[in-house]
Amino acid sequence: MSARIISLACVTPAHFAQQSQAADFGVRAGGLGEEKARFARVIYGRSGVDQRASTLLRSSTETGQPLDQDFIPTGGCGPSTGARMDRYVSDAKTLALRAAGHALERATSLGVASGEITHVITVSCTGFAAPGVDHELIERLGLPRTVRRLHVGYMGCHGAINALGVAKAFASEEHSEDVRILLVCVELCSLHFQAGDRADQIVANALFADGAAACVISGSPVARGDCVRAVGGCVFPDSAGAMAWRIGDQGFEMTLGESVPRLIEERLKEWLSGWLDSTGRSLDALVRAGRWAVHPGGPRILDAVQRALGLSDDAMRASRAILREYGNMSSPTVLFILERLRQASGGVARPSMAGDAPGTVLLAFGPGLSVEAALLD
Repeated sequence: MSARIISLACVTPAHFAQQSQAADFGVRAGGLGEEKARFARVIYGRSGVDQRASTLLRSSTETGQPLDQDFIPTGGCGPSTGARMDRYVSDAKTLALRAAGHALERATSLGVASGEITHVITVSCTGFAAPGVDHELIERLGLPRTVRRLHVGYMGCHGAINALGVAKAFASEEHSEDVRILLVCVELCSLHFQAGDRADQIVANALFADGAAACVISGSPVARGDCVRAVGGCVFPDSAGAMAWRIGDQGFEMTLGESVPRLIEERLKEWLSGWLDSTGRSLDALVRAGRWAVHPGGPRILDAVQRALGLSDDAMRASRAILREYGNMSSPTVLFILERLRQASGGVARPSMAGDAPGTVLLAFGPGLSVEAALLD
């Protein structure tokens, strides 16, 4: 049985906001008073983010100029959830098609055509519609109408890792060598900007962004690419209030507790070490020589993971760079980091050989507080 990522593509909306512009917008649109405005500017400045893309932007304006958008009003409560979902339906399909199209183009160059796709897995937690993105992919990309479809919804930032676990299960089926999976993550977090002065909502407004990532996964034992060796997860006990994602009347509302970094620092290593042991790998070996794609939920979460596991600055470099350049895009973000790691190693990974580094760990956190991890070779 094999499940190898043979191609990977990451895309964003065309236009970006500089973080200083986003801070100005956040203060105005949030209707923040003087004290909360000062707090917000500190949060935006310490976010680890330099710029973020948004489907709501009509152009990229220069630093110091206001953002060019007319969807989120200033000083009000914002669009209804229905209006935000209408925007999601159109824009999510467009972004997902771009990512999937690029991933399929790259797969075609490696001998896998769109007509060979057997499964489509879509991932999103920022919108809902039926028929959804999967139907659009079938119609527009020439996929077989007999593909098996699955949507991984509302799993938050670790949704891509949940989807990799599903892909691995599909690839373990009978005739797995014929399995060809198109996996697409698309998130439009900027649709859910929340007006108000709640500290956790200000933090969310300062971090989240839009993006999409797609990969083609082959069940062929001779395929070349990162092999999904194992996927695991854990819901930390007594943590249900630490992170939540709920549907409100004005979009989806995130709750972020102050306890999240502490919970990660206290509980991550014990679970991750035991899980890696169960796969035949050693946390110590991976810390020394492995590659790490840690979802950048924010700088404090990255700091907590680094301290908990004893990771070097170099091991965290790609995760911090993606946060700085793109912000937190929720589920696609770990695939952006994986793409950056692949580029640094010269492109698509080859099958593991004796003496190779012990692998790549994908790590992300979501509501619960929960953690999901994937081990790639």
